[in-house]
Amino acid sequence: MSEGYRSGFVSFVGRPNAGKSTLTNALVGQKVVITSDKPQTTRTVVRGIVNRPDAQLILVDTPGLHRPRTLLGERLNDLVKTTLAEVDVVAVCFPANEKIGPGDRFIVQEMAKVRRTLKVAVATKTDLAPPEQIARHLLDIAALGESTGTTWQEVVPVSAVSGSQVGLLADLLVGLLPEGPQLYPDGDLTDAPEQILVAELIREAALDGVRDELPHSIAVVVEEMGLREDRPDDRPLLDIHANLYVERSSQKGIMIGHQGARLRDVGSRARKQIEALLGTPVYLDLHVKIAKDWQRDPKQLRKLGF
Repeated sequence: MSEGYRSGFVSFVGRPNAGKSTLTNALVGQKVVITSDKPQTTRTVVRGIVNRPDAQLILVDTPGLHRPRTLLGERLNDLVKTTLAEVDVVAVCFPANEKIGPGDRFIVQEMAKVRRTLKVAVATKTDLAPPEQIARHLLDIAALGESTGTTWQEVVPVSAVSGSQVGLLADLLVGLLPEGPQLYPDGDLTDAPEQILVAELIREAALDGVRDELPHSIAVVVEEMGLREDRPDDRPLLDIHANLYVERSSQKGIMIGHQGARLRDVGSRARKQIEALLGTPVYLDLHVKIAKDWQRDPKQLRKLGF
């Protein structure tokens, strides 16, 4: 490793839908985290890895912090708190097109309890706000830092969608990392097992366009995944058998759709994304099952991987 090489972990936090996943994908330069317009869709800590000649920046994607209403919510918050104590830098995302509110204050106060970790404020979604609104927003972020006793190492406005200042943010984050060796092999973009990434892509396709009552009620488990035997080497086919769990039979009906149309659509969109991620043709076998009230049942949560 060259002299002065830096490596370390950065976690993006923020209330649900603050642009954390989109920003992770923009920094890595490839889709490694699902993005959805439904808040609270990230459940696994997927690390995106930014490889540079001078540094390796490992992005830990946490669920949006929120006040827990269910056992699932409490587990998510525990995950966030344990993650925050273990990373080098926490970057809090505040969408520039929305006013700073009680949810943001709640997060910054939680974060203030984690003393050792350096903190950066990121004003996200600047493509959705005019310059004067962004300027006001940056002042509000500074004021929130002062009133909660939080020292911002940097306050950076970015737009992951237009790419504005994403490179600058990467430089600033690298500058805050400790010197150290490369932690993951070259070419790795994420350390999430492929099964988890596949399950997340299926869940993203399932969430897309579902009515508001469903987002938290969907869990996906990849039961089996492997290359089909007896295929020529130049024509591989990856078989994936996955179950999509909902909490009630009425939701199962919504998910399957009229004569199975919706499930077929979800399957075909998920398959394209999985093929793009893994670079292999995929046969996706998808079934909808009911796990009654799984978000409140510890046994079901364990079975579904939480």
